[in-house]
Amino acid sequence: MKAVEIKPGIYWVGAIDWAIRDFHGYVIPNGTTYNNYIIMDEQITLLDTVKHDFSDITIGNIKSITDPSKIVNVIINHIETDHVSSIDKIMELAPDATIYISDRGKKGLDRFFDLSKWNVKVVKTGDTLNIGKRTLLFLETPMLHWPDSMMTYVKEAKLLISQDAFGQHLATAARFDDEFIECASHAELEDSVVDYYANILMPFGQLIKAKISELQRLGLEIDMIAPDHGIIWRKQPGRVIRMYQDMADGKASLRIAIIYDTMWHSTERMTLPIMQGIKDEGVDCTVIKLRATPGSIAVKELWKSRGCLIGTPTLNNTIFPSVAGFLTYLRGLRPKNRIMGAFGSYGWGGGAVKEVYEEFKKMGLETVEPGLQVVYKPSAEDEKLCYEFGRDFARKAKEYHKKFE
Repeated sequence: MKAVEIKPGIYWVGAIDWAIRDFHGYVIPNGTTYNNYIIMDEQITLLDTVKHDFSDITIGNIKSITDPSKIVNVIINHIETDHVSSIDKIMELAPDATIYISDRGKKGLDRFFDLSKWNVKVVKTGDTLNIGKRTLLFLETPMLHWPDSMMTYVKEAKLLISQDAFGQHLATAARFDDEFIECASHAELEDSVVDYYANILMPFGQLIKAKISELQRLGLEIDMIAPDHGIIWRKQPGRVIRMYQDMADGKASLRIAIIYDTMWHSTERMTLPIMQGIKDEGVDCTVIKLRATPGSIAVKELWKSRGCLIGTPTLNNTIFPSVAGFLTYLRGLRPKNRIMGAFGSYGWGGGAVKEVYEEFKKMGLETVEPGLQVVYKPSAEDEKLCYEFGRDFARKAKEYHKKFE
């Protein structure tokens, strides 16, 4: 890819990572982009860098527009490796540039690089930087999703450089939302937004609502949002903001995700009558086997659903390892406003289903108890119990969902 002008005199100079699938343990089947931007003004200003593997690409894109030695300012909105690990390469080319960063960002960056050789200036919310025809406004967004995080607003361009917020892990030749929709669909784009939010930003719903309210109080006019991953929102920035407001409120569809794993197919056999019971109660349902599906996709499906059933066999008197790993991942994401239940099979000693409910309680989630367990392979009578278990859970999910309508 070459540099792309996103606003007059403002360019995307990032890189597309078509091949990546594992993003620090979060599976991203569609790859990602590392977006960074350069503003051509009296003081040429670079916003963020890219993952170190792609430093040559961003430098090449910058060189197609200007001599990198002419960069006067470098804004670092976030110090995670995928955004800042090319900073040393940039500063080799622009050694006299000043780095603008949050206080926590500076303290963190100092753990990776020797900052004593660079000009570094700490900024906070409300600080501005005039670079000529344009003024940059800095907005700290701590814990969205790291303590150092901030956004940069370009006033005259009505452009919000939003760092990790409003992004998606989506490798595509399209740089903008309208370009992507032309060759794909709104549904695919929005699914990528939900996937990103569920696996990265789910724990921070209250902070997100507060930050959106702050943007509104400041009266910022935003007609483009440029995140550090995925496409740039030039046609429908308001749409993704509304999506974030809904997700931060814990909005979900009346549907149920059955997420399970199995040893010798006994727990798997239980999913079919349970699913049928849910469907016969008029509730949509999806079934996900963990060792056949990345945990990040299972999290997304849970997040889209008001209810979730976890299925696990008992192994060594405890939860099956793949299910236990999923619950550990889920606990860190701190889901809210979901109703949960559990089922499973065992041989000579149960225990897994009880432990799953203990995990639900640690997360503070609403539950339907007791769960359902069968011994070895489900019998015809067991399958009837599974069917009724599914219907009962669907009824409880419908009642619970009414709280949020």
